[in-house]
Amino acid sequence: MDYLHAALTESMRLYPPVPADFKEALEDDVLPDGTAVRARQRVIYYTYAMGRDKASWGPDCLEFRPERWLDARGAFAGGAESPYKYAVFNAGPRLCVGKRFAYAQMKAVAAAVLARFRVEVLPGQAEAVKPKLNTTLYMKRGLMVRFAAREQRHEPVTAAGGCAIKRELPKAAIERDGSCIQN
Repeated sequence: MDYLHAALTESMRLYPPVPADFKEALEDDVLPDGTAVRARQRVIYYTYAMGRDKASWGPDCLEFRPERWLDARGAFAGGAESPYKYAVFNAGPRLCVGKRFAYAQMKAVAAAVLARFRVEVLPGQAEAVKPKLNTTLYMKRGLMVRFAAREQRHEPVTAAGGCAIKRELPKAAIERDGSCIQN
């Protein structure tokens, strides 16, 4: 599940569900760059732009690379030196209480779909995807994909790190180093 977790995290780095947020200062304060913030003043931050910042993510910041979140063994390592670098679920004392539940749901749905279908983006879609900034982020014209049922009953979906999603199990399961985890 580490690679799937990394892929979901990387997806939200590039396309955060909530592309902008704000905080309101309780009292006068000064930001790390020296900017003065008065009490009751709002500071807006854009998670959409933060996830594409070269200074934070490097020259490949616009590339989808789940590996940036994995350590040398292929285990999920976090990837962000500071919790404020990846603020998709907020950060610090305001961290979203539903973060773990959201990841569990995303993994369950992705594992169930990928265990039964091959999913491919239709030709011409990848270049045409334009996110629409709103309260929540969505694709302006949607994303057209094709689902193809997996032909072989035991056809695994493999990912980096030697993980395989097995179809023959009643629920999506991950096999790694000979052990299975039921979801």
